[in-house]
Amino acid sequence: MEESVMRKAVKDYSKVSDIIQTVLIYLTALLVPLFLGQILKEIFTANSIIVSNSQYIIGSIVNTALVVTALNLKGRVKIFGVVTMPSIATILGGYVFGTSSTLLVWMIPAIWLGNFALVYLIKKIKVDIDKNYFLAALAGVLVKVAIIFLVFNILKVYGIFPAKMVDNLQMAMGLTQLITATIGSLIGFGIYKFETRKSKQ
Repeated sequence: MEESVMRKAVKDYSKVSDIIQTVLIYLTALLVPLFLGQILKEIFTANSIIVSNSQYIIGSIVNTALVVTALNLKGRVKIFGVVTMPSIATILGGYVFGTSSTLLVWMIPAIWLGNFALVYLIKKIKVDIDKNYFLAALAGVLVKVAIIFLVFNILKVYGIFPAKMVDNLQMAMGLTQLITATIGSLIGFGIYKFETRKSKQ
């Protein structure tokens, strides 16, 4: 891992802007997985389409936070915090995957590594060598999903997960990850373009 890559961002922010951004991203990475699922249940009925698809909503927001981290934050410590926080919050909250949340302790290293891969590849390809954003996002998304899905399937072979949960978890660790990381990358691109236009005014 190149330390210089981790210290780069798409633009130089003032110290105040950097602190505000860091706090907002950290709060998003922690509070969204921890509380948003429960908030949606309180607002909508348990069987509503919004609650039943809360994984997609929460996952997309978290992935957006990861993408913005890749583009705007500098330093290993800040990045490591954002990379690790969502999975811990999800397990603590138990709202996204319900009763299977505690089983995801087994997946934490893979989720951390997948999240880091997404952040690092966007930072390396887009921020460091200034290639096309979508090339960077595509590489990050595919590597993230490949890591998480591969580790899940290895653990599945060893019978870590109860048979009745395997199908749902396989979807959550595969297609759901692909969809939410893609949506997060698209939202992240919108934020990036907005900030770029704003800085030119």
